[in-house]
Amino acid sequence: MAQTHSTGSWPQWRGEGVVLVLSGPSGCGKSTLIQAFLARQSGFAASVSTTTRPPRTGEVEGRDYHFCDDETFQRRIDEGALLEHAVVFGRHRYGTLRAPVLERSAAGLGVIMDVDVQGAAQIRERLPAAVQVFILPPSAAELERRLRGRGTDEAEVVARRLAEATAEIGCWSAYDFVIINDDLDVAVARLEAIAEAASWRSSAFS
Repeated sequence: MAQTHSTGSWPQWRGEGVVLVLSGPSGCGKSTLIQAFLARQSGFAASVSTTTRPPRTGEVEGRDYHFCDDETFQRRIDEGALLEHAVVFGRHRYGTLRAPVLERSAAGLGVIMDVDVQGAAQIRERLPAAVQVFILPPSAAELERRLRGRGTDEAEVVARRLAEATAEIGCWSAYDFVIINDDLDVAVARLEAIAEAASWRSSAFS
């Protein structure tokens, strides 16, 4: 006789928006992929980072960044208001505010974030429901070609970026999904498939 199990109340889909966290080495095409994804997915928006650096010419508060002073940034850390944060190049601080991400998701809208591997690790602890995707170039040789092909950086800078990229790539297994960004249209389609599948995970029900 087949066993039956009580399911309790019927599961209800909460309808929360998916939070996508993308990481990948410099030269993997992550920014281009995100822009192409957003052009096809009107229900998603890019997360706006907060920073202590001053606005550059043409930058708009709330569109490009949320600007604040160092004291405010530290207070947000102490209050747990940031999903992730880091000091970049030993100078200015950057981070992702928790409230806008959660509010948008609660409203059934998607959020996509571009963060480095350290930021993704922090988000993994603070927002386990976020779906983490690592973006890879087709090969190490192609990554080196892309970085050298820019033609604007000195050899030492390229070597440093290659070393950083190698270290970042070593973290790929900590992510939920991996996309090899060889063909942009294919990569976007794969990211769309991940977002669609993530919205129907069992954890999306209560």
